[in-house]
Parts: sequence; structure tokens; C-alpha cells
Amino acid sequence: METIRLSSAEEFIKTLPNGIEEIASERGSSYSAGQKQLLAFARIFAHEPKIFILDEATANIDTKTEAAIQKSIDKISKEKTSIFIAHRLSTIVGVDKIIVLNNGEIIEQGSHNELVVKQYGYYNKLYNAYYNNLVG
Repeated sequence: METIRLSSAEEFIKTLPNGIEEIASERGSSYSAGQKQLLAFARIFAHEPKIFILDEATANIDTKTEAAIQKSIDKISKEKTSIFIAHRLSTIVGVDKIIVLNNGEIIEQGSHNELVVKQYGYYNKLYNAYYNNLVG
């Protein structure tokens, strides 16, 4: 149960008819994309890998589930070597090092704070476009 709590999957598991004992349908088709991702985080906590890679961990999910996933990401990345492949900047703002790729080339790298202050930087433009889209 601890891994489920750590992964932020506890809330949705409580809503299942059989709770933690619920039998998943083939390929987890009875779960949403976000629920599958939360269960994947539970597996990460349970297996305790030294390194893990997340590719678009918050893609195609609702805002509420994204917040739960972000909590899991924050918890896991404090304890593990983590590599995030992301287009949603909210996923990576708090990481130690961001590597910005464009057409397969590294064009910038640094922390969010280092990159966002580069007035003509690519990351700065991405971040401002993302933020303005949220606010506007």
C-alpha cells in the first residue's frame, strides 16, 4: 500500500469496485491513460530501480491527474537518477539539469532558472510561450 500512496494512485484505486484487488482488463484497457501512469509510478516505487526514464509522463491526461503525477515525479526524482523526455515544461521545471534539443542537437543546457533568464534563448522562448498560453 505504501507504493500506491507514494505514487498518488490511492485516490483512484479507492474508487474501483474491488479496490486494490480489482482485476485489470487486458492491457489495462479499463484504466485511463493517467491511471495507467500512476500505476507505473507505483511499480517504480515497488521495484526501486537506480535509474528510470519517463517519456512524456504527463501527455494526454487531465489537469488533476497531471498534478498527481507531478507529485509522484517529484518524490521519485529526489531518490533516483531520472531522465525525463518532455514537451510539457511543467514536468521539468524542478529538475537539476535541462538539456534542450533541437533537430537532434543539444542547443542549451542548465537548470530552469539558468535557462529562463537567457533573453534570446530557445528555452526562454518555449517557457514564455507555454506560460502565456496558460495565462492567456
